[in-house]
Amino acid sequence: MIKTILWDFDGVILNSMPIRDFGFEEVFKDYNPKEVQKLLDFHRQNGGLSRYVKIKFFFQEILNQEIGQEEIMVLASKFSDIMKKELINPKYLIQETVNFIKNSHERFHFHIVSGSDEKELKFLCQELKLKPYFISIHGSPTPKTTLVSEIMAEHGYSGRETCLIGDSINDFEAAKGNNISFYGYNNRKLISLPGTFYLENFEQGFID
Repeated sequence: MIKTILWDFDGVILNSMPIRDFGFEEVFKDYNPKEVQKLLDFHRQNGGLSRYVKIKFFFQEILNQEIGQEEIMVLASKFSDIMKKELINPKYLIQETVNFIKNSHERFHFHIVSGSDEKELKFLCQELKLKPYFISIHGSPTPKTTLVSEIMAEHGYSGRETCLIGDSINDFEAAKGNNISFYGYNNRKLISLPGTFYLENFEQGFID
């Protein structure tokens, strides 16, 4: 029986991917559009990775340029400013997920583990009135696999009683890397991954 649910944020709780696309386009608007499109492709294929990793990838792998940590942080801060402005609109919430969270948070241990910046994530959850439903909220720059491991250790959760719900291959890898169940959601490409349970919706009694 599942007692603990670790939630990805983008694409599971908040339909934020189009806005995050816009964020990268805006931050890199002075660069070659074809190169920026390659970044967007990488971003969409690796939703669970942090923006720090994606920015570094853009410079090193697409532009073949070196970039220092300080410059990465400046660009990530610009990106975060755009996200804070745009994503506080409740219209981006995935309502069936939010309904399940509100109706079930007293029956489970809920935590957020996201590739989004942790400070930004906490800000958004506060503004969207989601914070009370979660024991803790965690994000980048700490890798998701590490976040899951730390939560499991800190709270003494059993792997057999814990699952991660996510919409990307990175979520799958974080779950399997910690020997917990993975439930795919909002991305049917995940169905083919070994040992994956897939959620068509939150009304099918998958936990109970």
